[in-house]
Amino acid sequence: MKSLKIAVDFDGTCVEHAYPNVGYEIGAVPVLKRLVEAGHKIILNTMRSGKELDDAVEWFKKNKIPLYGVYQDPDQYAWTQSPKCYAHIYIDDAALGCPLTKDYNLPEPRKTFVDWKAVEKLLFDDGLLEEEPEKIVIEE
Repeated sequence: MKSLKIAVDFDGTCVEHAYPNVGYEIGAVPVLKRLVEAGHKIILNTMRSGKELDDAVEWFKKNKIPLYGVYQDPDQYAWTQSPKCYAHIYIDDAALGCPLTKDYNLPEPRKTFVDWKAVEKLLFDDGLLEEEPEKIVIEE
């Protein structure tokens, strides 16, 4: 399996929506850890900035999930000047087709958020990670 770069949103994706606070954990931790253990690289791709961004980065540290980058693939400027975060896969509650749920067992359920059980099935059981990532050709 190739190592993939996976861009992950924070609010509504790793935690329940509670901005500017950090919401309740919604099942992202074991799946993100499994991705890292499989050799994939996680890039935090969030709208947070300042203290709120620091809080999100701290959440990853506290949960022992190493980040490969924040806002961008650190290697992308070798071949592009685009500010858009380059990744093979984007996991975001606002992405078309991303599986969502609403867990009424949380203390204060708000909006829908990413269904990590469905994401894990797509990635590992349905073979999405087995697909060959698109190759980047750098012209000199």
